[in-house]
Parts: sequence; C-alpha cells; structure tokens
Amino acid sequence: MSLQTVNDLLKKHRLVESMLLNQPMQRRKLVTTLVQKQHMVELHILLKRLSALEIGQILASLELEDATLVWEQIEVTRQDDVLWEISDTLREQLVGDREPHCGEGQMSAFELVNGRLSKVAITCRHDLNSIKPIWIDLLAPTKAQRVLIGQHYGLELPDPQELTDLEASARFYVEQDEIHIHSDFLLDRDDIARSVPVAFILRGDILFSVRDEELPVFRLQRLRARTQPGFVSDSRDMLLDLYGAEAEYSADSLENIYTELENVSKKVLSHSMSDEDAAQILADIAEQEDLNGRIRRNILDTQRAVSFLLRRKLLTSTQLEDAQQILRDIESLNSHTAFLFGKINFLMDATVGFININQNKVIKIFSVASVALLPPTLIASIYGMNFENMPELQWMLGYPFALGLMITSVLLPYLYFRRKGWLR
Repeated sequence: MSLQTVNDLLKKHRLVESMLLNQPMQRRKLVTTLVQKQHMVELHILLKRLSALEIGQILASLELEDATLVWEQIEVTRQDDVLWEISDTLREQLVGDREPHCGEGQMSAFELVNGRLSKVAITCRHDLNSIKPIWIDLLAPTKAQRVLIGQHYGLELPDPQELTDLEASARFYVEQDEIHIHSDFLLDRDDIARSVPVAFILRGDILFSVRDEELPVFRLQRLRARTQPGFVSDSRDMLLDLYGAEAEYSADSLENIYTELENVSKKVLSHSMSDEDAAQILADIAEQEDLNGRIRRNILDTQRAVSFLLRRKLLTSTQLEDAQQILRDIESLNSHTAFLFGKINFLMDATVGFININQNKVIKIFSVASVALLPPTLIASIYGMNFENMPELQWMLGYPFALGLMITSVLLPYLYFRRKGWLR
C-alpha cells in the first residue's frame, strides 16, 4: 500500500513535468516549483509515518532515479537507519562511500597481544578489517550495530530486548557451525537485584556477546585479562572465565546476604520489638529472600550452560578441568543458598511470632478487663433489682457499701493473679 502511494506520487510528478515542457519558460518554472513542492511535501509526510525497514523496501523496489528522489525526502536524522535496511549496491548508488552511523551503543573487540587482551573500539566497518579478535562485546547495541557485525562475520546477532522471550529449553542450541548460549547474569547494585540476559555466540575462534546493560562480571574479566598475561588463550577460555566470574560474583552476593541476615537476627532476638520494627524486619527478610532466589536461579542457569559446553566436547583438557571446577563451585553455592533459605524461614517465623505476642498482649488486656468487671457487674445487677423490701433503700450507707464491694471484687482477683505471675 505504501509502495503504491509512493509510485502514484512519482507518476504525478513525472506527468506534471512532461506537461510543462511546452509552456513558456517563466510560467514553467513557477508551476513546476509549486507542483513539485506539493508532491514532495506529500511524499515527505508519507515517509515520516513509515519505519526504516518499510522505506528500505520501497527504495529497493524503485528505479535508481525515483529512489534518488525519494531519498532526498527522507529526514536527515533517519537516513542512517534507512541505509542499514538497503543493499550495499544501492547504498553506494545513493550516498557513495558514506558509512552509516552505528548509533549510541558500544561495540568493543578484544584481541590477544603478548598474552593479554587488547581492547579495540569499533566505530565503523573499517575498524574490523585490521583486527583478529577472540571476543566481540556489544553493549546495548542498535540494530545498525548488530547488522554491521553480523554482515562482516556472516551471522545474525539477536536483539537483547528479545532475549527474555525465549523459552528456557531454547537457550542452548547449535546452528550449523555456531553455538548459541543465552544466560542470565546477576546485577546486584543500589539495593536492587535483577537478572540481565546475555546472548553468547561461539563461532570458530571468536566469541560474540550481546547484552543490554553493563555487568560487574564483564568489567572484572576485562580487567583481569588486560593485566594478567596468559589469563585467557582463546574464545572458549573467555567464555568459561565469564561463567567462573559469575560464580564468584554470586558467592560474594551470598556473603552479603549472610551479613544482612546477621544484622536482622540481632533485631529479631532482642528483648523487645515494636510492630514498626517487625514490619521493617519483614521487608529486609523479603529482600534477602528475593536476592537469594535470584542467585540460586542464576547459578542453576550457569550450571546448565557449562554442562552444555561439556557435552559439545569443544574444550581442551585444561578447559575441561576449569569447567569441572566451576561446576563444583556451583554445587557448594547451592548448599549455601539452601542453608540461607532455612535461616530466612526461621527469621520470618520468629518475627511473625513476635508480632503474635504483641497482639496477644493487647488481647490479654481486654481479657483481664472483662474478667475483672464480671463481679462488679453481678453486684450492680443485684442492686438494680427493684424489690419492695430492700433494706439498702432505707440504709444511708447502702450504695457506698455497694460501690466499695464492687471495687473490692475487682482488686482481689487482680492481686491474686498478679501474685501468681499470670499478668506479667
């Protein structure tokens, strides 16, 4: 429908030009300018409503002359996005050797230099021609950046926004000569813990990683590989070390949970606790339980990923030992998370128990008051009977005596129960 509309506007434009060939020059220029502006404004408005992909498809369907005319009506701020949607041949015909801008995301390539990782920032296509990386890391990449890397190395990189839509069973698979692994990495920052999906593609001697946020594990591995010679030897080493660092990061987060729960334990086991304190303690416990659950889920995901690599039989003997060590570390972390769940449940039950005790104290007051007021109520009921012959009616101290009897009936049970220690 959009292509047909564009073709109709171009036909009108060419028809007006042919009709004005026999007109006087001055009149021809005036009419041509007015009509062309009208048609181009309509075309410009139409293109603003279309996506970059739709515009690219339209350009590919037109003759070069018409495509050039349509290209001139595309907003300058959108031209780079459209250039990524058309073929290299058409791009050269429209803009020559101009390289489309890649966007705001970060693309980094890492190659081994004297046993250390050397980082190379990728800003355009030419930067890829002179390097031999073992790892290419894309942080919050735009579609243009993913297309740039994908076209150069002959693969399709996934959109990090769509990684969470994958089923758990579809996150580890082999496609031709590519190994695809989609894992979750823990991000525990600013008291907010969440899992960040990361896509890994292992092809040949290059590891590709695509993610939407910066992660402490990636920063740590880049630092280690740059400062420690021989820390990594190839792309598979890099992938295993990332998973190993994720296990270390999870262990550090578990230690922080231990520390937080110790502080909570001191509050829970104190002599007194108000309802406000109990509410805050329950919130702290719930936060630590959520973090512990995320850690357990992430290390399970890491365990599955490392086991998948072992089954593919791609690792050297040294890498096999590293992978086995990562699995052993994960097993130890699993026992820690199970212990923490037990401690969290204990603290939760203890806090709820204190809340119940505080509530029972309030109910206890009403119970004591009810019991204490039963005798005076009985006395008042007797004195309220309207008998004809009640000596108290003629006795001047009758009602003061009744009031004193009521007070005595309240005090005697209270003092008795207090002496027994039942009112403490």
